Amino acid sequence: MVKSERTAAILVAAGRGLRAGSGGPKQYRVVGGQTVIFRAMQPFCTHPQVSVVQPVLHPEDAAMFNTACAGLRHQPPANGGATRQASVHAGLEALVGEKPDIVLIHDAARPFVSEGLISRAIDAASRTGAAIPTVAVTDTIKLVDADGNVADTPERARLRIAQTPQAFRYDVILEAHRRAARDGRSDFTDDAALAEWTGLTVATFEGDALNMKLTTPEDFVREEARLASLLGDIRTGTGYDVHAFGEGDHVMICGVRVPHAKGFLAHSDGDVGLHALVDAILGALADGDIGSHFPPSDAKWKGASSDQFLKYAVERVATRGGRIANLEVTLICERPKIGPLRDTMRARIAEISGLDISRIAVKATTSERLGFTGREEGIAATASATIRLPWSV
Repeated sequence: MVKSERTAAILVAAGRGLRAGSGGPKQYRVVGGQTVIFRAMQPFCTHPQVSVVQPVLHPEDAAMFNTACAGLRHQPPANGGATRQASVHAGLEALVGEKPDIVLIHDAARPFVSEGLISRAIDAASRTGAAIPTVAVTDTIKLVDADGNVADTPERARLRIAQTPQAFRYDVILEAHRRAARDGRSDFTDDAALAEWTGLTVATFEGDALNMKLTTPEDFVREEARLASLLGDIRTGTGYDVHAFGEGDHVMICGVRVPHAKGFLAHSDGDVGLHALVDAILGALADGDIGSHFPPSDAKWKGASSDQFLKYAVERVATRGGRIANLEVTLICERPKIGPLRDTMRARIAEISGLDISRIAVKATTSERLGFTGREEGIAATASATIRLPWSV
């Protein structure tokens, strides 16, 4: 039986991205509702043929990275160097103990790498030992002299745009980087150029036109527009929940523990705000209701914290390739008073859902002493969710 080869991936994310404009390093900026670095790393972290993912960061970016990439499997980040070449070398050295056969080297500023492209990279490295993805040049290219005059027109048919992930036998590219470091060479702009310098033949394989590098502010604007056009199926769902008061000294509302003279009578923690939001999201997905996914008859949900229900609903949207545009909940009660806790609740919903707090609204009203809420027998909540999904045929 042929032994399967072990593949590692290096995500180079130590750059400052100054050409991308203000807003911090571009790899931590948001495009299409997700950080660039999360989008770039996730396909490697979930690819069935990639065993190890090694991020390489600027030493000052650890906190941003941990927030942006929470939940992704990866090695402890390595510290990058002053150049891309130095950062790749650091990532390669960090993988020595993992003993990979193949390594894929990818720029974190390319957030739209696909599973298919990763698979092609692994296959190409297995066959050739050194290979890079390329796309054909469609425009005529001109070489100009120092005065800006056209000096030559290269044959377009032979020109290609190089992309990442660039794929190599691990031991070969590690030795190439070590040799360059020994010789004081630090001017290679990609790993293929370094490999060529050592005498390696670098093959090419089919790249992906969508796998473009984000470099300028205009790149971010373009990709935001492209992603928005893909998520043109806009849906709205509503939810409603109510729980009666019983014995207790607090109630859970929108993920926040609120001191109160009574508690909720409920199978779970009785969080009417989160329950209504879950139903709103599931309604927008046309995906049943909270009771069909978390039936009260199931003992494992007894006393359960409702934040896991909301996380589940949010993940259902992500699984469909969508994103949540807005969440809104209205709480109907005489007491406890919601106003002083409104922003705390918004922040907690933002934390659970992974949304920016600007996309979350919490409102409160009374029923003017009418009905069960007016008699302070319980609390009701209504909610709405607006989501965007890809168009389906």
